[in-house]
Amino acid sequence: MNASTIILLLIVGAVLYLIYIYNRLVSLRQSADAAWSDIDVQLKRRYNLIPALVDTVKGYKDYEAETLEKVIKARQLGLSATTVKEHEQADNMLTQALGKLFALAEAYPDLKANVNFLDLQQQLSQIEDAIQNARRYYNAVVRDYNTRIESFPDVLIAQRYHFRPKEFFELEESEKEAVKKMPKIDFD
Repeated sequence: MNASTIILLLIVGAVLYLIYIYNRLVSLRQSADAAWSDIDVQLKRRYNLIPALVDTVKGYKDYEAETLEKVIKARQLGLSATTVKEHEQADNMLTQALGKLFALAEAYPDLKANVNFLDLQQQLSQIEDAIQNARRYYNAVVRDYNTRIESFPDVLIAQRYHFRPKEFFELEESEKEAVKKMPKIDFD
């Protein structure tokens, strides 16, 4: 082999490696977008349950309108959110408002025993689990993606082709504490 063949092989190898890095970054970005889509679907499922939940609670004459208004406002914020941060804020607000709504239900035995209310509460609990799973997966993919675009030599390709870091979808600190303290709900 002569020197020009070796140089040509090195150049081809370097180009192929750069293509590999680019494709890996694209793949991670697409995985993060798909993971976000999963979160978005679960959030929409939860938002779609809210009107039925509000209607069920409104059927009781002594309900607290302020609590329902907070739930409805949080739902609207979530539906109109366009960024991860906006969704995060709406999610935190809705979780707090729903917590107050379910605490309020404890004061009304008829509501607490209502089959529709219990069914909605169970569906909401299942959706919350799905949101948590989707959030964990999304954050793991975002962590991998962000690590790649900041690591050498990937950073060179990432900067050149404008790969931007993605935001994590996190729980608010007060929500983290509430989740730790949240009692287990048993519907049996």
